[in-house]
Amino acid sequence: MASISGICSSSPTLKPRLRPAAALTTASLLRKDSVSFPTARPRPGDRSLFAQSVAREIKAELAKADGDGALIKDEKKKVLEKDPRALWRRYVDWLYQHKELGLYLDVSRVGFTDEFVAEMEPRFQAAFKAMEELEKGAIANPDEGRMVGHYWLRDPKRAPKPVLTVQIENTLEALLKFSGDVVSGKIKPPASPEGRFTQVLSVGIGGSALGPQFVAEALAPDVPPLKIRFIDNTDPAGIDHQIAQLGEELASTLVIVISKSGGTPETRNGLLEVQKAFREAGLNFAKQGVAITQENSLLDNTARIEGWLARFPMFDWVGGRTSEMSAVGLLPAALQGIDIKEMLAGGKLMDEANRTTVVKNNPAALLALCWYWATDGLGSKDMVVLPYKDSLLLFSRYLQQLVMESIGKEFDLDGNRVNQGLTVYGNKGSTDQHAYIQQLRDGVHNFFVTFIEVLRDRPPGHDWELEPGVTCGDYLFGMLQGTRSALYSNDRESITVSVEEVTPRSVGALIALYERAVGIYASLVNINAYHQPGVEAGKKAAGEVLALQKRVLSVLNEASCKEPVEPLTLDEVADRCHAPEDIEMIYKIIAHMAANDRALIAEGSCGSPRSVKVFLGECNVEALY
Repeated sequence: MASISGICSSSPTLKPRLRPAAALTTASLLRKDSVSFPTARPRPGDRSLFAQSVAREIKAELAKADGDGALIKDEKKKVLEKDPRALWRRYVDWLYQHKELGLYLDVSRVGFTDEFVAEMEPRFQAAFKAMEELEKGAIANPDEGRMVGHYWLRDPKRAPKPVLTVQIENTLEALLKFSGDVVSGKIKPPASPEGRFTQVLSVGIGGSALGPQFVAEALAPDVPPLKIRFIDNTDPAGIDHQIAQLGEELASTLVIVISKSGGTPETRNGLLEVQKAFREAGLNFAKQGVAITQENSLLDNTARIEGWLARFPMFDWVGGRTSEMSAVGLLPAALQGIDIKEMLAGGKLMDEANRTTVVKNNPAALLALCWYWATDGLGSKDMVVLPYKDSLLLFSRYLQQLVMESIGKEFDLDGNRVNQGLTVYGNKGSTDQHAYIQQLRDGVHNFFVTFIEVLRDRPPGHDWELEPGVTCGDYLFGMLQGTRSALYSNDRESITVSVEEVTPRSVGALIALYERAVGIYASLVNINAYHQPGVEAGKKAAGEVLALQKRVLSVLNEASCKEPVEPLTLDEVADRCHAPEDIEMIYKIIAHMAANDRALIAEGSCGSPRSVKVFLGECNVEALY
C-alpha cells in the first residue's frame, strides 16, 4: 500500500490480493436508499411580495413613489438618531420586559421609524393570524402536508386533538421516569451490575445535535450525574476520538441514537461505528442503546427487534430544528441533571407573551420587525450573534440552523423565485473584541448585531473585586456596552436581549423566543419556514456520488482481477461506468480511495489527472459473479 507521502503516486506492484468472501459482509440493517427530491415549483411572475415592501424613511427629494405607492429607497441611508436624550427616550419607549422570565429586549439601536411600523402593521396582523391557525393544527407546512406543533410540546393542552395531548404527556412522563432511574442507579449498565451509567453518547446530526449541544453547554452542572459526548458527523477521525475518550467507561455509557426517519446516513454511520466499538469491547450494545425516532421507522423497528434498553418517539409534526423541547433535547438534558420542567415552563411563558397581537408588546414580533428593517426583508445583511457569556457560546450555532434552514428558501409560497435568507454567525464576547469586531466597527457594513446579555455575573456571594469598585464581570459588562456604543456611533445597528441568569427557564424562553420570531418573519416574507428542500437536494446528490463510487469499484475490481492486472486511465474508468460526463467526480472518487489505501496508482499522480492509471490493491472474486 502507498505511504502517506506517496498518496496518489505510482505503486510499484500490480499484483492484486485476493480478499476472502467472508470479509465481504457489510452492515446493512439500517441502510436506506437516497431520498428522491421533488423539483420545486417555480411559477412565472414578478416578486409581487416585495413590490409592497416598505423602505426606510428618507428625505422627500430622495424618494419617489412606484406604481403601488410604495417608497423606493435611495442608496443613501437615513442617518440614525445620535442625540443622547432622544436615544434615551427611544430606549424607554421601545424596551420590552417580561418580569416573570427576567428577560428584556432592547430594539432602540435599530433605526426603524414609526411610519415603517405603521406600514408593516397589516403584515404583522396577517402573521399573527397565521401563527394562531398554526397552533390550532392548520397545515402550516404545505409542501410536506404537515402540521407544525413544536409549541404544543410545552403546552400539550393546546394540541388540536386529545390523542396528541396524551402522546406528548406520556412521552414526557416516560422520559422523566427513565432518566430518573438511570441517574439513581436503578437502571444499571449490564457490564457493571453494581455500578451505574456514567456517560451519555448522543448520536445525531443537525437539529438532533445542535439543540442538545447548546443546552448541555449552557446548563449542565459542573459535575453532572452523567457526562455527555456527541457524535454529530460522519467524520471517521471525529468518531474515533469520541469513542477513544470514553475508554473503559464505554461499559458504563448510555448511547442515545436520534434520527426522525431512522435512515439519516450520518446518524446510521455513527451508530454502526459505535456498535463495532461495543463488539470489539465484548459489550452488548442493545442493553445500553436508546432510540429516539418516529414510530415504526427503520431505527424504531431495529431497536424493537434487537431489544434496546428504551425507545422514545419523535413526532411527524416536529421538525429537527425545533425539536429541543421534545425527547430529542429533553432526555439528554434530564440525564445531565438539568431541570427540563423549568425549560418547558420558560418556553410556555414566552409563547404566551408572543401571542399578543400588539407588535410593541410581542418580543418575537419585535425581533422580526428589526430583521425586516435591517435586511430590507431580503436578507441583505447578516445577523451577528454575540452572547456575552461563555455558557451561551453555542447559541449562535443553534440559531444558525434554526434561522438559516427556516428562512433560506428559493421560492415563496406563491411559487415566485425569491432566494430568501438571513445569514447568522457569531462567537462570544468579549473574545470577539480580539477577533472580528474590528471589521464590524470599521469594515464592510453588511450586518446587524444581536447582543445576548446575562445580568448576573456569578451566584450570590461569590463575586469579589479585582480592584476597588470593579469586578471581573464589570469588565465583561463594559466590553458589551462599549462595543454596542462603538458600533452604533458608526451607524451599525444592534439588538440586545438580556436575561437575569442562565437557567433552564431562561434558556427555554430564549429557544421559544427565536422559534416564534422565525415563524413570524417567514410570514412577513411569505415563505415556508418548516421544510428544507435544499437539504434534501444535498442528500440526493450525496447518494448519487456513492452510487457512482460503487460502479467505479466494480469496474476497477473487474480490471484488477485480470492476469495480469489491467490498470485503467480515468477515461477508461468513465467509459466502462457509462458515465463519461462524470469524469471529474470519478477522478475525485479515485483520489479519495487512493488517499485511504483502497486504490493504487500504477502510473502518474493525482496532481496530473490525465497521467493516472489506477487499479485496486485486491481482487474481490465474489463481486465478479
